[in-house]
Amino acid sequence: MQIYSKSTNFPFAINNILWYFCEIYCSRMESANLEKKWIVNEPGNPALVRQLSSALGVDQVLCNLLVQRGITSFEESRRFFRPSLDMLYDPFLMKDMDKAVERLHKAIVDKERILIYGDYDVDGTTAVALVYSFISQFNKNIDYYIPDRYDEGYGVSYKGIDWARDNGFQLVISLDCGIKAIEKVKYAKQFGIDFIICDHHLPDEELPQSVATLDPKRTDCNYPFDDLSGCGVGFKLVQGYAQKYCVPFEQITPLLDLVAVSIAADLVSVVDENRVLAYYGLRQLNENPRKGLLSMIKLCGLDKHEASGKRNNITLDDVVFKIGPRINAAGRMESGRIAVDLLTAGNDEEAKQIGMAINEHNIERKNIDREITIEAIRMVMDRPDFERKSATVVYNPSWHKGVVGIVASRLVEAFYKPTIVLTNSNGFVTGSARSVNNFDLYAAIESCADLLENFGGHTYAAGLTMKEENLPEFSQRFEAYVKETITKEVMTPIIHIDSFLDFKQITPKFFRILKQFQPFGPGNTSPVFLTENVYDNGNGRKVGTDNGHLKLELIQEDEPYRHISAIAFNKSEYFEHIQNGNPIDICYSIAENYYRGLANIQLRVKDIKNREDFI
Repeated sequence: MQIYSKSTNFPFAINNILWYFCEIYCSRMESANLEKKWIVNEPGNPALVRQLSSALGVDQVLCNLLVQRGITSFEESRRFFRPSLDMLYDPFLMKDMDKAVERLHKAIVDKERILIYGDYDVDGTTAVALVYSFISQFNKNIDYYIPDRYDEGYGVSYKGIDWARDNGFQLVISLDCGIKAIEKVKYAKQFGIDFIICDHHLPDEELPQSVATLDPKRTDCNYPFDDLSGCGVGFKLVQGYAQKYCVPFEQITPLLDLVAVSIAADLVSVVDENRVLAYYGLRQLNENPRKGLLSMIKLCGLDKHEASGKRNNITLDDVVFKIGPRINAAGRMESGRIAVDLLTAGNDEEAKQIGMAINEHNIERKNIDREITIEAIRMVMDRPDFERKSATVVYNPSWHKGVVGIVASRLVEAFYKPTIVLTNSNGFVTGSARSVNNFDLYAAIESCADLLENFGGHTYAAGLTMKEENLPEFSQRFEAYVKETITKEVMTPIIHIDSFLDFKQITPKFFRILKQFQPFGPGNTSPVFLTENVYDNGNGRKVGTDNGHLKLELIQEDEPYRHISAIAFNKSEYFEHIQNGNPIDICYSIAENYYRGLANIQLRVKDIKNREDFI
């Protein structure tokens, strides 16, 4: 393993939106130093790489990427590059699937009132839209319910059950939630309401007394893959019903665009069954998306990604950064139900109108997010001891609860410390927490559990609520816990590099095969390469509304007549050095850039290092 490091006068990676504001404060930061390491991963077994290269007729650099991913044979490579729907697991391998399918069939045959209940985020709303779309083909006596983020909070609520009771529902199918709703399910049984739970979160030892509880993370469940999204679990229920009652599989494949959106937005691993679901879901999203998603695609400008005769070339990254945030904005700013309305829209005009409304919510969300982020950064940097702090905790009772999680993520990008952003809601201090890589944020919050009304989450993201009088002690104890347990290494951002690469190796064939590694995501990230000793050919320039980015035409020293386009976001501080003809090393991923219907190879530079900075 080879390690590079980099120093900068800035104690954070500057977000483009905040560039001007941060410049005001840069004089405060001259004493701060943030080490940023590049770690080149160990190459795969050389003998296996050569053997695979010979069997596939593929460049050894690409075969090294395969071996690093545990793919060492021709057959494993075939399954990786050519996913098949036949590779999906039998849904009845999931515990309680038989019970869930039978109870759903009874409800359909008897025309019972069925309520589809889901969380207000992308995973929950796509799951609701998927199951609702399928069941409504057979039973029109159906509706959906999305809890209010602020009034009801996450998961199954008493208010939601009361609504189901008052409207005569006999079966509730909960999606992306419900695994811990023990008391809520008991409450519903008093009114003759049955529950089928479809969840993917880690359950407690005790499970709700539902008719069926589908969760691949159940300790007594032997399903072969346990990292499905909540929408993915909903799809398995639909797949199980279709399989048992002879619904053609072709009738449920149009639902896969929703599954792909959920996989991307919920950041579950893109391996095993999820790779198959994402692969075919993206195909559906590109070739024949549902009307609501097509509306989002157009609003994002993704319909202009036309190349090689294809209508679109939408990736999971496009979902994460463009489609997902817009769908999420409905639940953050108004109601998640609007998102389901969009995803189940029956005609183009309806989809367009709802899509435009959601897009307006997203614009409002971004404006609020920007304002709060700037205020939060100012709050942190105005503290005389902020550089010595190991954690970041900020509170303003007037901040919008719907964006504090986003702001927490922004502050982690800025200061690279475990971060909690808090506001006031219903008389309590409440908010969201985000962590840095390899630090257990949940354990840090749990150490202060006696000060909290409730909390939940996982290693890297959590939510919490407390009485306002407990905030000073909580902040002090949280900081002390982090300072005692975190290491300098953990507080150092790391870029993992898959392989060294020379520009001459980036051929059309190389890139054509590299694209087949998609879909990229957790567990199968976009490969990162390192090329040393490169120069700009003299045409490099600053771009962006604030000239914060670099558009470069790079050449490698031993190939002065070959240049390759590159974009380096938020790297304008290197412009003078590069413009003066100095050499740099870059780490980057390789992507396609679309311009006027044409696609060209472009390097997306993740980081730059001046040659003399290496140690």
